Order: sequence, then C-alpha cells, then structure tokens
Amino acid sequence: MTLSPQKLRQIAEWFSEAGVFDIISEQNAAQKSQKGISTLAELKTAMAKVNISLKECALNMVFGVGNESAEILFLGEAPGAEEDKQGQPFVGQSGQLLDKILNAVGLDRTKVYITNILPWRPPGNRTPTTEEMTLFRPYVLKHINLINPKIVVCLGGTASKTLLQTNESLSQLRGRFFGIDEISARIFATFHPAYLLRSPSQKREVWMDFLRIKSLL
Repeated sequence: MTLSPQKLRQIAEWFSEAGVFDIISEQNAAQKSQKGISTLAELKTAMAKVNISLKECALNMVFGVGNESAEILFLGEAPGAEEDKQGQPFVGQSGQLLDKILNAVGLDRTKVYITNILPWRPPGNRTPTTEEMTLFRPYVLKHINLINPKIVVCLGGTASKTLLQTNESLSQLRGRFFGIDEISARIFATFHPAYLLRSPSQKREVWMDFLRIKSLL
C-alpha cells in the first residue's frame, strides 16, 4: 500500500505530537554521548547531563558503589527514598537485606559492585517507564563494560527485562544465565530484595541463586 504525501504528513504530525521523535532523539544522544567514555568519572558526568524530568524530583543522583574490579555486578531498578537521600544505591531496607544475603554466601560490598538502571528516584517510587529504561540502557552497558565483571546479577524483573530486552516474565528468567552481544559478562536474573521483604517465603530460592553465582567464580 502506497501512502499519499498528505497521509505521510498526518502520520508525522501524530508522531511529533506524541513525543516519539523526542524520545528517539534522546536515545540517539545517549548512545552517542557514552561512546567516548573511558572512566567511571566520565560516565557519571555524562549521565548527570542527561535531560530528563526525573532530576527535578530527586534529591541526589545515585551512581554506583563498590569494588571497581568486581567479578559480580548487581543491577537494580532505581533508587528508593533512602538511596535518594544518601546518594548511594541499596542502602535502605532492600539494601540491608542484600547485605545479609551477600554475607551469608561469603561476600560483601568490598567484593561486588552495585548500581541501578536509573540514577534518579522516580517520583513516589513509581515503576520506571519503558522510555526511561530505554534511554539509560546505553549508559548501563557502558557502566558494566567499565567494571568488566564476570557476572551481572539483575535484581528484579524490570532490570532483567531492560538489560536482556525481553518481554519474558521474571518467573521465566529467574535462575538462568544469559548473554548479550554488548557485554562479555554472563547475565543472571533473580528476585529483587524489595520483593523478598514482601514475600519472605522466596528467600530460600534467592539463597540458592546466590550460592550458584558464588560457585561459578
């Protein structure tokens, strides 16, 4: 089917009004801005310059913390209220539970690296939008490549599906290893600590996941 010039203009106007072109432009800018980055400091600076409304609602940018030569990188979804206050990832209740799980398998924050896909807290702790996650995915890939871990552990469905670019549910992804072309690390999906606070019966499953991860190092 061939569309007339008038119909094509109408379609273009609709996409423009819907903000689709703005989203595509932001994504392209994100991909270009991270290509020449070679250090974590440069990455942090580039991310701080991203034009996004999330910054207007947050107190602090939450970048990443831990061993910059870690073999395991933990990737969460976005900062919460306590993380926003302190400017550090996973320092609230979820972070405290994560610390307990790490200690139980002989790990701690000096041996791992922790970050999120979004560096700013979404207002009201809402779920990040698809556009927000897509915008920051290039920065996440650069973050991972700079740390160069052997394993990336995605905490929760949002982080897992964003990094893997899949629509599969976390129940389908959990406990499995994956690979993508953009990074050399193996990707492992498991439950987010926040979910375990609501569903403590799943702690045993995560315990087994962490033992499996530790055994591979």
